[in-house]
Amino acid sequence: MASIMNKTVHAYLDYPVALGLIAMPTLLGLGATNPLAFWLSTLTGFAALVLTIFTDHQLGLVKMLSYKLHLIVDFLVGLAFVAAPFVLGFAGLDALYYWVLGATVLVVVTLDRTEDAIPGAA
Repeated sequence: MASIMNKTVHAYLDYPVALGLIAMPTLLGLGATNPLAFWLSTLTGFAALVLTIFTDHQLGLVKMLSYKLHLIVDFLVGLAFVAAPFVLGFAGLDALYYWVLGATVLVVVTLDRTEDAIPGAA
């Protein structure tokens, strides 16, 4: 089965996703159940921006980090986002935000069909 997710598509998604992680907490008013719901996304967004800049893919500016490492970090972020509401006591919109984002990240990483994809993720 062919997948539309590959290194090129992922590269083009990285910058808007990082900026979304930075902007969405303010736009959605996250942090009602725990201030960490606001800051976890914001700080992860800045970290994602740095990761993207340093990743060896089409839109990486410095190309120091392998795409495989990038995918591993994305996978770990997805797991952390899914777990965050349980571990940090997020509820309502705060919890839903992290569950949806975490699940989406895990799906994107799992569907990646590049030579650098995480073995066994598919």
